[in-house]
Amino acid sequence: LLHTICRSSFISLGLWIVLIYLLSLDVCSISVLHNDFKINGCSDTEKESVCGSDGEEIWHADFIQQMGVNTLPDFADALRFPGFYESSIAAQEACKQNLAVCIKAYKSPPEEMDPPETSIYPKNDVQLGVENSLVCHVTGFFPPPVNISWTKNNVVVTEGESLSRYRPRNDGTFHIFSSVDIVPEERDIYSCTVNHRALQGVPETTAVSPRLGPAVFFFFFSEEIIVTL
Repeated sequence: LLHTICRSSFISLGLWIVLIYLLSLDVCSISVLHNDFKINGCSDTEKESVCGSDGEEIWHADFIQQMGVNTLPDFADALRFPGFYESSIAAQEACKQNLAVCIKAYKSPPEEMDPPETSIYPKNDVQLGVENSLVCHVTGFFPPPVNISWTKNNVVVTEGESLSRYRPRNDGTFHIFSSVDIVPEERDIYSCTVNHRALQGVPETTAVSPRLGPAVFFFFFSEEIIVTL
């Protein structure tokens, strides 16, 4: 069963077009249903090609390094994706052509935007002085992109950060994960700040102060709050 979903929105006098292919796959003749997806997206400033399954990324095109990147965990026999990068190049050319057609056809309609919601959680149980990672989950936004930054004690973090690719949600919006490596200590405060045009210049910031014990988090808008771990 093949579905095609198309959403569009103008970005910087351009248009973001995303084609999402969802393939329902019956595996090994048993009642296990998987949803595979492929995203080819472009705007006047950005481009992305991602493949995944059940909401998780398995491959993406790195257009800067000019190569495909397998993001699956290591297996006994590594999976390969021959021809995927080359097909992504061709898909980007088609996306740019469709972009130009849509810009002309729709005559600059009002921009459709959904603001992000943000939450932070630790990768592992928190132990003071033990290496860990904080994950900032940004979800429910449209269109891409979002800008995500981390601070530690009000100082911008420039090392140990990682960022996933944009991933689709069933409602047509997107979500993305950002993480930062930490060694939690008493009185440290880490914050994740998210900026998106739907926030109208008021970024969304979530801050946490590492403590021993269970993790409790909230997302909130345009102000800092310390949440105890």
